[in-house]
Amino acid sequence: MSRHVRITHRASGEIIAEGPIGLFGITPFEGNYYIARKYLKTARLKPNWIPGLCVYKFLYVWLDLQLPDGTREPSIGWMYWLPNPLFFFTAFRPAVPQASPVLSVQEIA
Repeated sequence: MSRHVRITHRASGEIIAEGPIGLFGITPFEGNYYIARKYLKTARLKPNWIPGLCVYKFLYVWLDLQLPDGTREPSIGWMYWLPNPLFFFTAFRPAVPQASPVLSVQEIA
């Protein structure tokens, strides 16, 4: 049986992602989760257009969580927009840290 996780914004209860752990689901890599679009459960992650550069995964932009009440959680995640093809599982996938004070990660059945 495969492991499934649910990633939730603690303060609002907004579910960010829910799905199986694995290469084609929610991929753990370097202390982060890279989320396949199929398992992304919110449309509220929006690019804030602040760029970042990883020397081997290349160019990304930070993502803010825009909440229904008008508030936002800044730079909660990121997405590689010019990715290194060797790390295809990071390409165009929203990513969040596995350990974040604003996120809750639960294993689900």
